[in-house]
Amino acid sequence: MNLVLCGIGFSQAAPSVVPKSKLFDEVKLVDDLRILSADDMEGRAPETQGSAKARAFIIKRFQESGIKPFGSSYQQEYKFTYPSKPEESHTGVNVVGYIDGSSRSNKYIVVTAHYDHLGIRDGKIFNGADDNASGTAALFSIAKYFKNHKPENPMIFVAFDTEEGSGAGAREFLTHPPVTSSEIVFNVNVDMIGRDANNILYAVGTYHFPFLKPYLEKVVLSAPVKLMMGHDVPNTNVEDWTRDSDHYSFHRVGIPWIYFGVEDNEQHHQSTDDFETMTLPFYVHAVETVILSIKQFDANLAEIEKHRKPV
Repeated sequence: MNLVLCGIGFSQAAPSVVPKSKLFDEVKLVDDLRILSADDMEGRAPETQGSAKARAFIIKRFQESGIKPFGSSYQQEYKFTYPSKPEESHTGVNVVGYIDGSSRSNKYIVVTAHYDHLGIRDGKIFNGADDNASGTAALFSIAKYFKNHKPENPMIFVAFDTEEGSGAGAREFLTHPPVTSSEIVFNVNVDMIGRDANNILYAVGTYHFPFLKPYLEKVVLSAPVKLMMGHDVPNTNVEDWTRDSDHYSFHRVGIPWIYFGVEDNEQHHQSTDDFETMTLPFYVHAVETVILSIKQFDANLAEIEKHRKPV
């Protein structure tokens, strides 16, 4: 069954055929993406009204998806500086929560995506639909799936601020985690999964963590997209994405990770990275593939933990 999304609730987008998903509400996923990448979010630059509005929406959707806060608040506020202006102090805010596992395990998978983008530049709104409203909206559908199909191990969900130009949000989370550092076993980072004309989603990280490859190879057999591994080998003519997003902060402290993303496209960091230019069928299938992969990681987390560097 395919749904044609247009009209009420989707007036900003050209009609697009979106495949029915057996894992989550695909209409809700696409609407979350549309809302996060709308003009009134003002490109979600840190310390702006658009960022605050996006954050309020993320918290609302965390609550609706079954993600609970650690303590009384979902927000983790922190100070940071940009490398280009180290004398200036700025404030970022991560959104953090968790869902329980079915066992008594206190070992966590951390599922992450950054919600910030480039804001308004020269009068143009950089909406960042793919980068990274796509990953942020995916968090809600992923969490809802695992809330309804309880994983063996608990999961932390984080929407990072200040990935663009800083990476401070991920560093802050790992410096001041909501659980003990030794309980954080694995990171799944989702950053740009909404647009690819060739139907290819990359799972990056198996060069560094080859023991993860068999788990992903199982997913390849049933994935609704072309799931490929790569973009993680240094000193080759293929881009190495190891340092390109928030998973690098986990890498630096010895926590295994897999990063899901797509090749850069002509909209990357352009004002044309809009909801209207997304390939929505690919996006739905990409989120499904991430869920299938997380199921594999959850089932094998005890083995994955053996490869985590001691704290």
